[in-house]
Amino acid sequence: MRFQLLGLLSIADGEHAAVLQPSKPTSLLAALLIHSGAAVSTEYLVRAVWDTEPPATARAALQSCVLRLRRIFAKYGIANDAIEAVPGGYRMRMDRETLDLVRFRELVRSADSAGDAETESHVLREALALWHGPVLANVASHMLHRDEAPRLTEERLRALERLCDIELARGRCREVLSEVWDAARRHPERERFSEQLIEALCRTGRQTEALAEIRAVKERLKEEFGIDPGAPLQRLELMILRGEDLGAPQARSIAAIEAGTASLPALPSGTSGTSHTTSPHPTSPHPTSPDDDLLPVPPAAPVPPSAPPAQAPVTPPVPAVPSTIAPVAPVPCFTGRTAQLASLHSALTTGGPATRPVVISGAPGIGKTALALQAAHLAQEAFPGGCFTVRMTRADGSPLDAAEARAQLPPLNECGRRLLVLDDAVSAEQIRPLLPSPAEGVAVVTSRRGLAGLIATHGGVVHRLDTLDPEESHHLLISTLGAERVAAEPEAARELARICGHFPLSLRIAAARLLTRPGLGIGDCAGWLAADLPARLSLADEPLMSVPGVFGAALRRLSPELREAFVLLATERGHSRRTPPDVSDEVLERLADAGFVEEGPPRPYRIHELLKIYARRHETAPPRLRIGTTATPG
Repeated sequence: MRFQLLGLLSIADGEHAAVLQPSKPTSLLAALLIHSGAAVSTEYLVRAVWDTEPPATARAALQSCVLRLRRIFAKYGIANDAIEAVPGGYRMRMDRETLDLVRFRELVRSADSAGDAETESHVLREALALWHGPVLANVASHMLHRDEAPRLTEERLRALERLCDIELARGRCREVLSEVWDAARRHPERERFSEQLIEALCRTGRQTEALAEIRAVKERLKEEFGIDPGAPLQRLELMILRGEDLGAPQARSIAAIEAGTASLPALPSGTSGTSHTTSPHPTSPHPTSPDDDLLPVPPAAPVPPSAPPAQAPVTPPVPAVPSTIAPVAPVPCFTGRTAQLASLHSALTTGGPATRPVVISGAPGIGKTALALQAAHLAQEAFPGGCFTVRMTRADGSPLDAAEARAQLPPLNECGRRLLVLDDAVSAEQIRPLLPSPAEGVAVVTSRRGLAGLIATHGGVVHRLDTLDPEESHHLLISTLGAERVAAEPEAARELARICGHFPLSLRIAAARLLTRPGLGIGDCAGWLAADLPARLSLADEPLMSVPGVFGAALRRLSPELREAFVLLATERGHSRRTPPDVSDEVLERLADAGFVEEGPPRPYRIHELLKIYARRHETAPPRLRIGTTATPG
């Protein structure tokens, strides 16, 4: 058994991971785990659970929350004394095997004492891999988000900054570029990530983009805070503009990194660290040339008579294609969707529709993202500017706004058109500001919604996905499990596909279980899954690979009216083609748009069988379990 705090708060027992629903017991558990090993006062726990409005009987209510947590723990074999009552409060004792936060901190400490940079880098990567999204994402406590989440996030960001410094010092500029790019976009308030990104760009021959990044940072700091960038960034800008060599990164010592100098060469004496540049808007469609707005360069330091005359270094040319644009890898074991792939390839690589957005919609878990990424892999040669994916929702399911999404994209380059994959969009309004012009490229948008409004205003190509057909499901199992294993139990394999509802997500989860258990028969696996669908269609070590989790997250996006209508349709219709009289056509259309029902006028509406099973469990579960995953404390 272990608790996972670095992301969605959950309990894992080796076979299953239960992601806890936002609730008072969940807030209580989070407060105890954050202070693992310490006695946490009752007063602090009351504030963590009820914020500024505790009930008159808060102490008794807190004891009730503890009892509810202990009941949940009992289901996973967690000892009744895991939560200790101590004078004035409660305590939970965790170690590296039972709490990921403890393991993270121990790994960071061991990295500090590593004897070499390679070992330190490896240990830091192991520590950072324990994070699976924003901390406390499913915890409702405002106090914990205000007081504790920033502190925990700071620990992660310090480790990430240090890892990137080490990788730059080792000369692994190309390898670390994507990491610092993502960090600089997600955390613009931390200037060090911007410095690392600019240094990595410059060292990989992309001086124009490095200068554009500097100017974007300067403008943002000026507009938002009225300040200039710090001295390291100003020194770096001057060195790039003067064409000076940044120095061999391999020669930089770890001691210099620990001193916080970032190993940037010192400017010659007499240079100034102050800049007075006017900068273009950070979202300008084309990076400006360094010659557009040169800084005044102070005179260089005098050269001693014995030294040979200095020669101006030559700035390396910007390559025609940025060498750090990674190719789009094929989706592992991708199967089926032949007609859709052909149509997508035509839309992305020929004129006409290539100038318009491409929308891939359908039910949750139906394979929209996999199809979009496979299409991007096949069409990538038509986009010399690169292919980039932006997840349009956060870990908690809330949507990004256009500015946040745009910040995750690198600047436009001079190499040509690029392909954007905007994944899991929630509305047309969210997407419109991000659509590239025909000259800039094309966007592929995946969404559970049909996005008819986007198509009405911008045109484009639409692909509405249904489940795989039986043969496609069979081939997916062959491609993942191997032909020999499937051939040994062909009928069981087809039964497994039927139990999985022919949903690609379900099939991949089932296949992963079989691959990690070579002695498990396909028929045995099918029977085990069928005994508790869809709860058993999940993986303990990957919360995102969970059918009930995906269905529950999608259902939570609906209004209460639509949730109630969906459950009514799924549980009362049975196999009837008639529509219950108390569900209006408007509600049906909205459910169809959200991906929960298919077809519609003039054809009858229908619901996928796996969604029906989920809805029946949702209807019969206790109220505290209704729109969640495998467990919740209330």
